[in-house]
Amino acid sequence: MTALHDLSAEALSKSYRSGELSPVEVTRACLARIDAWEAKLNAMYIVSAQSALAEAAASEARWRAGMPLSALDGVPITIKDNIAVAGLPAPLGTAAGDMSSCAQDAPPVARVREAGCVLLGKTTMPDYGMLVSGVSSLHGTSRNPWNTTSNPGGSSSGAGAGMAAGYAPLALGTDIGGSVRLPAAYNGVFALKPSLGRVPISPPFLGRVVGPITRTAGDAALLMATLAQPDIRDFMALPYEKIAWGSLDGDVAGVKLGLVLDIGAGTRPQPAVRAAIEAAAAAFERAGAIVEPVAPFATPEMMAGLDGFFQARLWAEVEGLAPDRRAKILPFIVAWCQRAAKLTAADAARNFALVMQIREKAVAATAPYDFLISPTSPITAYPATEATPGDDPEKPFEHIAFTVPFNMSEQPAASLCAGHDADGLPIGLQIVGHRFDDLGVLRMARAYETLRPPPRPWPAP
Repeated sequence: MTALHDLSAEALSKSYRSGELSPVEVTRACLARIDAWEAKLNAMYIVSAQSALAEAAASEARWRAGMPLSALDGVPITIKDNIAVAGLPAPLGTAAGDMSSCAQDAPPVARVREAGCVLLGKTTMPDYGMLVSGVSSLHGTSRNPWNTTSNPGGSSSGAGAGMAAGYAPLALGTDIGGSVRLPAAYNGVFALKPSLGRVPISPPFLGRVVGPITRTAGDAALLMATLAQPDIRDFMALPYEKIAWGSLDGDVAGVKLGLVLDIGAGTRPQPAVRAAIEAAAAAFERAGAIVEPVAPFATPEMMAGLDGFFQARLWAEVEGLAPDRRAKILPFIVAWCQRAAKLTAADAARNFALVMQIREKAVAATAPYDFLISPTSPITAYPATEATPGDDPEKPFEHIAFTVPFNMSEQPAASLCAGHDADGLPIGLQIVGHRFDDLGVLRMARAYETLRPPPRPWPAP
């Protein structure tokens, strides 16, 4: 019998409707799971146990009355530190952050609250979300439940670790360079980075999205039906489109896939990662898909331009902080972004042009295919205490070259587990679609879930 904390959102919704389960008992099970794991993982920033149980009791009453707010009513969810929740702070993972309480919910939180989800609390992240790591000057070190000496990835670090550990069936993360997909890869779970503007957020920014982290494509689709509702606060949002998020089943026969094993920049895939992605491609071929290799399309120069662009973006904020506040920031982050102090206005313009070139090349690489498939990360989880692999501020983005181009191109992309390396650490498969084809990406992910070998049991505390 599946433990309550391991049930999917889809299963919980059906059980609530039948009366077999109660949101209160499920919330208690999730809180107990957090208690069992948290001393080892450090994935939660705030646990809102009292308010979560009150929300669960209200949901239970609605289900008993036959008046649930949505299919997600009573389903537990965690929220990343940097997504505003009314009454809680959003310090952006840094000890230098604003610790005052947020006045209102961010659009995604407003939507899940309207749907009746039970908000368990907020998850950890690294300083300013600028690391694929669980290292934070505010939260300390978050860890990977598959091996607690390993990194959970980032910047949605606590969300990814908590999902693998069974904290909740749903989590909200953010992604500006891979920050939901990379934790999904390192923790062996599912994440969708939607098309830019598909999920309204506040404040919006180039490449920045909120996306669901779940264990299955079906749960992500269920959450997307709620998250994609319109909100006027996002001035970069797409026009609202009624999408049949629940229609995930389909045949992959004849679907044309581009296989990207060398993107042209950054770290080369480890042998185990390459083998897992090649095996996934072979599984798609056996199901009737057409798979063709894709030539490298990114360059080290492009990635250096992106690095410089994001250095300058953060330095513009850090430079204005009082010395005592700046001293609280993770030293790695200061060492990294302070390099932008030497950049000129012409450098900034050139770096932005290189970011736009990444966008151009990513769209062009996708054009001949229905979808691209690639490693999510070229490596499996690295040591938990490292800000980046090797801890070198001069090379912070070597391991995100497969994910960040599709933030700049605004394309939807998902990550799901494609196997494990010899040490038992998960390997992520990335599926990338054309801009606006979020549903297509979810369908391909669902298809792969049926094609891959049976997943391993989830890690236990």
